[in-house]
Amino acid sequence: MNPTQKVSRRRFMAGTAIALSVSGIRGFAANTPKAILCEPIKTISHLEHRYHGWSTLAQRKNGQLMLSYSGGRESHVCPFGRVELMTSDDNGTHWTWPQVIHDGPIDDRDSGIVETNNGTLLATSFSSLAYEPILDRQAQDSSWAPAKLARWKAVHTRLNREERNKQLGQWILRSTDGGATWSQPYASIVNSPHGPIQLSDGRLLYAGKELWTGRRRVGVATSIDDGETWQWLSEIPTRPGDKASEYHELHAVETANHQIIVHIRNHNPKNERETLQCESRDGGQTWTTPHPIKAWGLPSHLLRLHDGRLLMSYGYRRKPYGNQARISSDHGQSWSEPLTISNDGVSGDLGYPSTVELNDHTFLTVWYEQQKRTPYAVLRQAHWRLSNEPL
Repeated sequence: MNPTQKVSRRRFMAGTAIALSVSGIRGFAANTPKAILCEPIKTISHLEHRYHGWSTLAQRKNGQLMLSYSGGRESHVCPFGRVELMTSDDNGTHWTWPQVIHDGPIDDRDSGIVETNNGTLLATSFSSLAYEPILDRQAQDSSWAPAKLARWKAVHTRLNREERNKQLGQWILRSTDGGATWSQPYASIVNSPHGPIQLSDGRLLYAGKELWTGRRRVGVATSIDDGETWQWLSEIPTRPGDKASEYHELHAVETANHQIIVHIRNHNPKNERETLQCESRDGGQTWTTPHPIKAWGLPSHLLRLHDGRLLMSYGYRRKPYGNQARISSDHGQSWSEPLTISNDGVSGDLGYPSTVELNDHTFLTVWYEQQKRTPYAVLRQAHWRLSNEPL
């Protein structure tokens, strides 16, 4: 996919579909389903000469799609990251020009987005100084063009070391007017790429990590005031032999039978780069020990479908590079074999897919991906369905 490709959706003849993968799904009595593209995968980001990363797709109650991500970047790690937002009122056919909703003095990475029951929008992010070692090396023996080194230094030296360290944090931005205006960032206790979820009892629950503050715990925080303030709720136990520091990028979902499931990106030697899962049956107060679900890939985004099934979508960072999904028909007790959403990636610098179910029960998945012959990553989109569930 060329980054310069037009954003407008191509129209296809009726009945056109592309089968990507065949996989058995537990709980289906009909034909074994496939992931079927309803149209070609396309690039939806507008800025060709910027690196886009780590997006989250959400659907508002009025049907509008919102996509938040880290934009304005030069590379995967750099000091220029900012939180951007695009919207679509036609199920992803067209996307608005990006709105910058936060641009702090250091790198702003990842972004989640969720609409609460009250219609409030919460966008999440975290700030990072991971670019500093890169800049230090280049300052000593630079292989960069002088203009690039000067740019990085100019951004970096806006603050002194103490001031930069004070900018580190896990953040939430809040909008009560549909995204027209946003609050200043405020602390969220934990962070994860896709942000918090709303529970059926009205609470907001945020599964993640204390990145720069607290005791670097892995667990969940909650809010009972529409996301204005957050309180630590509980820690997720560490599997025997694991280090909690190697648990990353959590995401949660509430099942139809009111359990809460959390998926964890695991970098411990056992089941390395597989998704681990834990469950809570008491509203997040206590958690089972994380366990593997035989899904290699990271990180996972969780979604409950209209019929109560669960869908996980995740990046697949080995050949064939791309993105996959799995479905659970038993509240997360078991998961299907993988459905391939995309498999044309050129490297492992891709993924973080998130998925929404549209009103016609098809799916829209968005992820970031570095392309051929360019250092920049774009946002890509797939509109797909299951083969045994026709449009």
